[in-house]
Amino acid sequence: MSENNPENNTEESKPEKVVDMLLGSSSEKTLDSESMILETQKRVWGALKKGYQYSGVANESDIFLRKNVFSKLDLVVIYVDLVGSTTMTLEMPEEKIAIIISSFAQEMADVIRQYEGYILKFVGDAVIGYFDAQSNGLLASDNAVNCAKSMISVIQKGINPILNQYDYPDLMVKIGVDFGKNIVVRYGADEQQSQVDVMGPAMNIAAKIQAMAKPNQILIGSDVYQRLHPNLQRDFVEVVWRKDEWKYRSRVTGEIYKVYEFKG
Repeated sequence: MSENNPENNTEESKPEKVVDMLLGSSSEKTLDSESMILETQKRVWGALKKGYQYSGVANESDIFLRKNVFSKLDLVVIYVDLVGSTTMTLEMPEEKIAIIISSFAQEMADVIRQYEGYILKFVGDAVIGYFDAQSNGLLASDNAVNCAKSMISVIQKGINPILNQYDYPDLMVKIGVDFGKNIVVRYGADEQQSQVDVMGPAMNIAAKIQAMAKPNQILIGSDVYQRLHPNLQRDFVEVVWRKDEWKYRSRVTGEIYKVYEFKG
């Protein structure tokens, strides 16, 4: 009799639930975007008005990397570059430029942390982050893409309205995201003090993809796209390059590495 019990049919749905969980739909974080934007506005306004100093980026990335020195790790890399900073430096006082770029970098770092990523480093007016994909590359890819989308929202709805009050130009970014195996390197013998960094194809391709993006455009590599939940995949379309515009090939297939753009 128990075999005909309708309640037992719920067992049949478990595989689907497991797949959904691995793909990220069941465990996807729901962040309060309005609160995030309001907090951003308060911090940026404080920085411009009062010279407010950010508390700085926590040391999570350094701790994580030192634990994994010389290890090869699956990571999703996000490369975020500020557009038009050169023009701003020619038109605005140096101290204001410093505040704006510092605020931008710290706000982007905060978004990365909100999506369980790590901040690798700030390079001029660029922010490089990564997401640990060792245990779940599918969820890490979802988090990285959702992070990129939130970054643009925070800039457009959080940072720019404050800058506009001071007649400063809007900020825009170019974002590149890629997945792959990277090695953690340490420059020196001192386990605690020597600089640590990440090197690998995903790091390089994320930078190359970002360089090809238009202002406020998100581009992702095929290895990220293939790991996205289907609901997120539907927001992307393959980029059609002009002849010789993109020449990088997949290390696995040898074919031109596909890149996808976010269309929303």
